[in-house]
Amino acid sequence: MRIRQLVLVSDERDPVVKNLCEVFDIEVAFFDPGIIHFGLENAVLPVGDTFLEVVSPVQEETTAGRYLERRNGNGGYMVIVQTDDLEKEKKRVEGEGIGIVWNADRQEEGIHAKAIHLHPRDVGGAILSIDSMDPPEAWLWASTDWKKNVKTETSNHLNGVHIQSNDPESMMKNWERALGVEAVVLDSEFQILLEETRVVFIQDEDGRGEGIQSFEINVKDKDKVLNKAKDKNLIKEGEVFIGGTKFLLN
Repeated sequence: MRIRQLVLVSDERDPVVKNLCEVFDIEVAFFDPGIIHFGLENAVLPVGDTFLEVVSPVQEETTAGRYLERRNGNGGYMVIVQTDDLEKEKKRVEGEGIGIVWNADRQEEGIHAKAIHLHPRDVGGAILSIDSMDPPEAWLWASTDWKKNVKTETSNHLNGVHIQSNDPESMMKNWERALGVEAVVLDSEFQILLEETRVVFIQDEDGRGEGIQSFEINVKDKDKVLNKAKDKNLIKEGEVFIGGTKFLLN
């Protein structure tokens, strides 16, 4: 199991997408018309074989719109992890008493994609989706030909998400149940270590309340990325901030 996609929510999609593309030297692979089901528009951007997604409400009374109001602006919204056996994970999640609010089962051009969204009330911090792909290297949510849009001159892959709350230990326990992985303590922080990726649980430091504080992104040249962000006035306290989310460079 590993993090495959991280999602930001923004009141306006295109300015955030533009900043992501220019700072991290990546590009959009897909605008998914299907997410109008949730009252949203989106853009999916490959970072190696992982993905950033930006979603924005285009209808009234959406879950994403309420999230923007609750956290007073743009920010991290969703964490999508990939598993080899979704049916096994679904049974485990149901056995833990965690609600499932949405199921997906889609086939296209020889790719079979499945997903379950867990009830935010039962997990906390973000919408958590557990997904599977057959073949596993595919990612139908970014289209069937996303690989042609991969650019690795600057950015390699996403490898973590930091979730803040007033009680990181309690939040960690919810995610342990949701992911079926026991947490560890590293550098005085609760962490769930997944394949090549991690979920870190931290104290609410900015007063925005429970939610995603930052994404980790592996880049080839930190100074180059920092300089691009500085030119666009996207540096705050020495870190890159785009779409209300901190990007930790590693």
